[in-house]
Amino acid sequence: MALPVIKSIVDCSSLEKTVYPYLPQLYDLPQQIIQTCNDPTGLKNLYLATNPLISAFAFSLFLAPLVLVISEINKNYSQIDRLWSILPTIYNAHYTVYAHMSGLDTQRLDNLIAFSVVWSLRLTFNYWRKGGYSIGSEDYRWEIVKSKVHPGVFFIFNIIFISLAQSVLLFAITTPTYIILLAARLGQEFSTSDIIFARLLMALVLLEFFADQQQWNYQQAKKEYLKTAKVPRSYHQEDLDRGFVVTGLWSWSRHPNFAAEQTIWVLLYQWGCWTSDVMYNWTFVGAMSYLILFQGSTWLTELITSGKYPEYKEYQRRVSKFIPRLYTDLPGDFSDTRQQPKISEETAEEKKIEKKGARKSSTVKK
Repeated sequence: MALPVIKSIVDCSSLEKTVYPYLPQLYDLPQQIIQTCNDPTGLKNLYLATNPLISAFAFSLFLAPLVLVISEINKNYSQIDRLWSILPTIYNAHYTVYAHMSGLDTQRLDNLIAFSVVWSLRLTFNYWRKGGYSIGSEDYRWEIVKSKVHPGVFFIFNIIFISLAQSVLLFAITTPTYIILLAARLGQEFSTSDIIFARLLMALVLLEFFADQQQWNYQQAKKEYLKTAKVPRSYHQEDLDRGFVVTGLWSWSRHPNFAAEQTIWVLLYQWGCWTSDVMYNWTFVGAMSYLILFQGSTWLTELITSGKYPEYKEYQRRVSKFIPRLYTDLPGDFSDTRQQPKISEETAEEKKIEKKGARKSSTVKK
């Protein structure tokens, strides 16, 4: 049987009951796929006969060597980045499709996949417009990392972290969906709590979109300013000279999009815990690993940025990394440092004379 026997809602989050018994399927799956690859009916039966968590995990392992080989051939280590916005939704869709094919109640999963698709669309669009899918495009940070370590060490790093760990991570952050799938076997009704979780996830994606757009608008304005030496409308020259965006959401958090992104997967984890009526469960590994990854990547990004832009350290002093501060003495948008337009004494005197002349003219008319 592909799905465990669930006697209570708490059983849904039991590692011993819902994961361990199905690990042997992982070893047999490759051979079974080879044997049935030419038989559509056989593949469908194999799909339903395999625990969905195991088949999803197997797919993440299958991708790792492909990513490794392609990255080494092209000497481009952003191959997994091109899949980043797609894979989590593929896994979530997999659990949802499996539930539909198994005749389970899918209302909760349908709401989850709706959020996941919107999440993918936003991230894919943002990655595309930045040129991420262009031939030869690579995360600038990899070039810096490669320059700091021995090629042999970087190759091992590529095997363990870039290709394998990140592929498995994108599977791991969606494991709460497996728990939600299992909970559907007990016929739990879609509740107000589920609506709240789904809406909060959508709201976080919207927050990411606004953060992305604000950064994009700034970068486009900076590009125009550097090209024409003219300050675009609604921007200040000091902000463009600074080199990085500090307005809008970016005046409250140095990485508002990253903050929302991490919150999304922690919230999905909490949704799984809520659905299975537990305070915590084994799927925290995915969410926690995601947080650790973002801590490391953000540290590297800021290390590079602070070396490139002199005012970035001051920005770090004014604005928190992720969670906005409740109180701060200095505005995050540097509005206190902007030069205020000065009116010369002559100009002020001329304005006074003009006002007096206007009054005399008004008196004569009367």
